[in-house]
Amino acid sequence: MSAVAIVAALRQRGHRVIPVGIDRDGLWYLTDADTEPLRAEGRPVALLVPDGVLRAAADEIGFDVVFPVLHGPYGEDGTIQGLFEMIGAPFVGCGVLGSSVAMDKEFAKRIAGSHGIPSARWRVVHRAWYDADPIGTVDAALDDLGDPVFVKPAALGSSVGISKATGQAAVKEAIDEALRHGDKAIIEEAIEGREIEVAVLEGPRASLPGEVLSAGDWYDYRSKYEDDRSAFAAPADLSVAQTADVQELATRSFRALECRGLARIDFFLEPARGFLLNEVNTMPGFTPISGFPKMWQASGMTYAELADELVELALSS
Repeated sequence: MSAVAIVAALRQRGHRVIPVGIDRDGLWYLTDADTEPLRAEGRPVALLVPDGVLRAAADEIGFDVVFPVLHGPYGEDGTIQGLFEMIGAPFVGCGVLGSSVAMDKEFAKRIAGSHGIPSARWRVVHRAWYDADPIGTVDAALDDLGDPVFVKPAALGSSVGISKATGQAAVKEAIDEALRHGDKAIIEEAIEGREIEVAVLEGPRASLPGEVLSAGDWYDYRSKYEDDRSAFAAPADLSVAQTADVQELATRSFRALECRGLARIDFFLEPARGFLLNEVNTMPGFTPISGFPKMWQASGMTYAELADELVELALSS
């Protein structure tokens, strides 16, 4: 639905939009722009390397900029960004380095920490280490981080594979689940606090912050996509000083990870330690009710203006 909304917004601003869908086998198609949701089906196309021509059979399809509305592996981890850089095509969002670093939670935390940006306490688990001593790995994490903990794949989003776990057996099960999605997992201390987000554009420029109001114990996959009891408030109910503090941390995070174009920076607000960096999302959700556009709308920018701004930033970078 993000792609549908972006197509409509760009058309509203006078852009000619060529929707291209990519299926799970990596095949590209010219899709019907009037279909909701957009589907990876239609006329097959290929993006030729290194000349950057988009070709459907004998027809060459001209384009000026790419808006990669893609989430997760291959879409926001620097992979497809590398393809666009190889052919010299302007594209919306972060480049290879910013995308890949933000996607890998271990390195995002290490780099942010080296710039003085605080986060919750955490440990990394590599499959090879874990397989050699799973119980020892679990016990060391609980001794260090306390109980309960959150366990997540190191390089996924949308809360896929994330578990809140209490006790040795549950934490081991959570690590096993996280490692089904990759060879590395992150274990974090459980934070009792508010979930505050900031939308950042090139500059960097920070929006007014927003707040996730989760109806569940935590903002898991079901809360995000299947349960309409959760909500997102923009602007968040923060003091002037708190707003300035989290905006400054967000722009510092954007610079530290060498982001470009846009990013949504997520924090926890804990009474004792203040704002703690959670994650950096380089291609956040873009439905009209998603947090990123809602924060910019609260800051005075319409959805259509935001989509247009992102295209202009890509063309000028």
